[in-house]
Amino acid sequence: MTDIVVSAFYHFTRFTDPAALRAPLLAALSAHDLKGTVLLAGEGINGTIAGTRIGIKAAMEAIRALPGCAALEHKESIAPAMPFYRLKVRLKKEIVTLGVPGVDPTSEVGTYVDPLDWNDLIADPDVVVIDTRNDYEVDIGSFEGAINPETASFGDFPTWFEEHRAEFAGKKVAMFCTGGIRCEKATSYLKHEGVEDVFHLKGGILKYLENVPESESRWQGECFVFDHRVAVAHGLKKGEHELCHACRHPISLAERASPNYVPGVSCDHCIDARTDDQRKRYAARQHQVEIADARGEPHIGATAAHMKKPAKTGS
Repeated sequence: MTDIVVSAFYHFTRFTDPAALRAPLLAALSAHDLKGTVLLAGEGINGTIAGTRIGIKAAMEAIRALPGCAALEHKESIAPAMPFYRLKVRLKKEIVTLGVPGVDPTSEVGTYVDPLDWNDLIADPDVVVIDTRNDYEVDIGSFEGAINPETASFGDFPTWFEEHRAEFAGKKVAMFCTGGIRCEKATSYLKHEGVEDVFHLKGGILKYLENVPESESRWQGECFVFDHRVAVAHGLKKGEHELCHACRHPISLAERASPNYVPGVSCDHCIDARTDDQRKRYAARQHQVEIADARGEPHIGATAAHMKKPAKTGS
């Protein structure tokens, strides 16, 4: 079977009527049997889709033909099988939810920093480095010395920043995220709040791991991704982490050696946060997953878990 191309993309631009774009875009993507999710909002577009090389090429041409999207960039990876079960083009208030009125990345953002220049920036003692990702993502890897806001969702970031902003007075602030969208919007928020010297990693962690040699890297651990790979390491090679399909938290090789780890049923992160009845249901689901695997068939429940954020477990 031909490998599937997975394309991840976002672009902040001003859509005056995103609802009018939905049906034509859905038709254009459907014509090539693409699957995945695309979000449209007044501030732009964000999505991950998968299909054949020809289909992805046609999709990116259609997306770049949208108003203000000619400069849209995308990142690709290869999957041995289709990681999505349907195609959705959805309308949202924001393509990445921050929840602060007036923040507009189409008019003001921080300074982009090329991955090859990132090390020099974050080595500066006058630079505060902030990881804008969620707690479960930071758990498995981050840049050396970066601050972890310990947020459960990106919408929690403004509250965290307001509580800590006095600590960053007179400092330069450098932020990063997986692919660039959250840190780009976070820089817009800080500029909106009057912070002058704001920087963000262009292309995010993924572009850094792709371009910076491991011998020169200041990245520690692995980078969580919202697809079948779960996590990637330097060179964007698949990492060692897998998902616990009970709580959807990424778990390392060492954590999978724990007596609390039962595939599809429990791990150290959720062992005390689930009931016996829940674990019985998870065990039944896991049994169906194993049957599907033995037949060489995909299992919707298991695959869908890769695309959801981890449930709160109190860990």
